[in-house]
Amino acid sequence: MTSILRGLTLLLALACSSGLAHADERPNVILIFADDLGPGMLGCYGQQVVQTPNIDRLAAEGMKFTNYYGGVYCAPARWTLLTGMHDGRLGGWKQTRPGLPIWRDSGAITEAEYQKRLTALKANAHPIADEEIFLAQVAGQAGYQTAQFGKLDRGFLTWHERVKRFGWDFYEGYYDHQRCHGFYPPYLWRNGERFELPGNTMANCGKTSEQGDEPVGYGGETYSQNVFIQGILKYLRSHQDKPFFLYHPTQLPHGPVAIPELHPDFANHPTMTLAEKKYASMVKMLDDHVGLILAELETLGLDENTVVLFASDNGHELYYGPKPDYKQQRLPDGRRANLTDRKWRSREHGDIFDGAGGRAGLKRSGFQGGMQCPLIVRWPGKIAAGSETALLSSHYDFLATLADLVGQPVPAGKDGISYLPTLLGKPQTQQHDYIVVNNQFQAVGSSALITRDGLKLVEIDKKNGKYQLYNILTDNEERHNLEDRHPELTERLIKILQRETNSQRPDLVRTGAQ
Repeated sequence: MTSILRGLTLLLALACSSGLAHADERPNVILIFADDLGPGMLGCYGQQVVQTPNIDRLAAEGMKFTNYYGGVYCAPARWTLLTGMHDGRLGGWKQTRPGLPIWRDSGAITEAEYQKRLTALKANAHPIADEEIFLAQVAGQAGYQTAQFGKLDRGFLTWHERVKRFGWDFYEGYYDHQRCHGFYPPYLWRNGERFELPGNTMANCGKTSEQGDEPVGYGGETYSQNVFIQGILKYLRSHQDKPFFLYHPTQLPHGPVAIPELHPDFANHPTMTLAEKKYASMVKMLDDHVGLILAELETLGLDENTVVLFASDNGHELYYGPKPDYKQQRLPDGRRANLTDRKWRSREHGDIFDGAGGRAGLKRSGFQGGMQCPLIVRWPGKIAAGSETALLSSHYDFLATLADLVGQPVPAGKDGISYLPTLLGKPQTQQHDYIVVNNQFQAVGSSALITRDGLKLVEIDKKNGKYQLYNILTDNEERHNLEDRHPELTERLIKILQRETNSQRPDLVRTGAQ
């Protein structure tokens, strides 16, 4: 009788899910997670200078999201993706401090001191509850093999036991996200084992200057992103007979800029600076690598049974051109920008790529330029080619969506809602009333709340309790503050945002662990 009840429970859970009913229908899943890439850098979102045919192909053969949100910063964005919780929850901004391996490798501290500090860092790291379920574990519970390549886990400094706790069967990449600011690491990590990269000797992994004027190829001989794409293709070949979930949190196109060679599209460009040529070449390499993954899936006969998703962690960041102006919040005429009628926009400052696509702010900002991200999903034969959706959605929805894809119930208490029904052209009966994006930076707007109706509340002065209100469905560039017209609505949204910021985690409330 017990076994019968267990079987009925499982069938009920799968029936209640909007996912796939039969094991043989469950697809492989690949998530490519770009770093600091604004939607405006992709052709399918309006990019004019850099051609991205492979990423655009994902959109042409799948679905493009136009109302999608990540974080405003590296680590919280990855935390919300991997936990399925919005980053206003407790722990969302509790990343570890980076840099220890660089200090050790450069001789600034001894091995003994390094081990002492690492032990202390581990002891003080935000704890993980025994019952917490992470993204990769959802796939693992469904019998999938799980793998990640690149910037490992949430950041900033992780270690083998922590990576395994997140549910990865196989991994290859950087433990320390500060080392990711260079592309020529002397070594990387694979399943707890360190492996050396030929010709790379610099402790800071060949990190370039903010100006980006070092010679092309500066930093070493073995470019980390080439290591990762080779590892990904090898993994696909060796796991083609098993269901897998592969996560690629790439460094590209995070700066400072570095590239082994300039792409032919830009090598002889008449007006681009060297830094701009390098940055454009990094975006092209990312696009090329997406193409290599798609080609390998076709070669292996996995194309039609693999969902490929492409997103970015946060909004656009400048590693070229007018970055000094943004840091100083200086307008082209020399005046200081403000948060009302003179918001800083890269389009108005000579950004040759217009990477933020006219949005106000950049990475770390509470405005759209800091948090609105691309999301493209392709699944041949299942997702309508060339489709588009304005469904309000976020990074923390992916865990629930993955659960639906692999036939698992969504873990209780998660903030995310599966968008699989939208992908399959079915009614999206469950939707968010609002999305929360936490932000502990204060310089260019802070935290935000976006409603299903397209209203966006932005905290612009935490100390003095000042907020702005926008309708991003009609004013995505946030030029027209509606706060004075709707004071009661603004106050109601403020209360929701304040309630959600530093709030308890409903997925862990049973034990009190946070």
